[in-house]
Amino acid sequence: MSNAPTTSADRGTQILTIGVLFFIFGFVTWLNGPLITFVKLAFNLDDVNAFLVPMAFYLSYFFLALPASAILRRTGMKQGMAIGLLVMAIGSVLFGQFTTMREYSGTLAGLFVTGAGLSLLQTASNPYVCILGPHESAARRIAVMGICHKFAGVLAPFVFAALVLKGVDMFDADVASAPTHEAREALLDAFAARVHWPYMLMALLLALLGLWIARSNLPDIRAEPIAADNATLAEETPSIFAFPHLWLGVVCLFLYVGVEVMAGDAIGLYGAGFGLPVSATRLFTSYTLAAMLVGYVVGLLAIPRLVSQQSYLALSAALGIVLAVGAYLSTGYASVAFIASLGFANAMMWPAIFPLAIRDLGRQTEIGSALLIMAICGGALMPYAFGILKQHIDFQLAYLLLAVPSYLYILFYGVAGWKTQSNARFVRPV
Repeated sequence: MSNAPTTSADRGTQILTIGVLFFIFGFVTWLNGPLITFVKLAFNLDDVNAFLVPMAFYLSYFFLALPASAILRRTGMKQGMAIGLLVMAIGSVLFGQFTTMREYSGTLAGLFVTGAGLSLLQTASNPYVCILGPHESAARRIAVMGICHKFAGVLAPFVFAALVLKGVDMFDADVASAPTHEAREALLDAFAARVHWPYMLMALLLALLGLWIARSNLPDIRAEPIAADNATLAEETPSIFAFPHLWLGVVCLFLYVGVEVMAGDAIGLYGAGFGLPVSATRLFTSYTLAAMLVGYVVGLLAIPRLVSQQSYLALSAALGIVLAVGAYLSTGYASVAFIASLGFANAMMWPAIFPLAIRDLGRQTEIGSALLIMAICGGALMPYAFGILKQHIDFQLAYLLLAVPSYLYILFYGVAGWKTQSNARFVRPV
């Protein structure tokens, strides 16, 4: 059990190592956008069933974040991150194998297992980054991680398109014109099998990275002893329910992840609503992630030098409202551009919300982190709700009705919600 190193060189090495992890799970996470298009074609699905891809992936966070917290209390953050990578490798193998077999339930199971590994990895890595330095600059450190994460997200759709979705417009026409059911199924089988070796290779890389982390000299930081030095509040009120700023932050993170996934993963189907070709919509996720990457760079430069992380959060939420309304009032590529621009508004929300919500939790840091990771299930439920709503009302209106209230709540948290911690010391557990 060790404390965070104090030298800037050591801290820089740690941040670089964690940055590699964020790149890896950013790449895996932002494959979901093109995967929605892929499974819709490979399994001949409607929009609602195609949205089971992010549903399976992000629901794993809800079910497994608390067990992940328990695992981390036993293993520490370093070993927990290594285990998370190994679980992700297993999930990648399952996904590649079952998708090749065109067993959709198995495909979703593989995504669920991959998400399970990510829930453990994120439950460990996010507080790890926060603990590595002073609280006031936590958003900047997470922003560095976000740059790694979103840069991988920009690359992921292009890599997936090159390896799997190449010639997808012609493939769609070939399937439609197949002379027999057998010929059609053979085309679909060959198309589904395109993911097999890419996912086997990804599984191997994840497993090797997990072993490297386990054997590295990365310090095994544990939140409990470090936080205990300044944890009088947690000792006075040990119940997790004594921290309203955390619970308001959980809701905030749920809504943020929902709108982030809608802007990143659902943008392809949003563009398809205007009749745009698959050859164009398959890459829309990259545009959202590119906007997020720019947003992270701006946030990294601005926080806390020019503006506090909570003020930047409020400004980002206000921008999100403006862009969502702009998307509703425009059509075609212009409307898609507004949705992609939401990536810029969303960029610094996670780096701001997470440290604001877990600050001063002391010995409750791991459980608080797990609750916040559970809130990632917003990425499962809100896109699925969008898929259902767009079957009954105009898809642009459906998007607006989900996005604007979410940004309004995030605006509230950035202005006032995070301050409720000041009342926590007067709350006593029952």
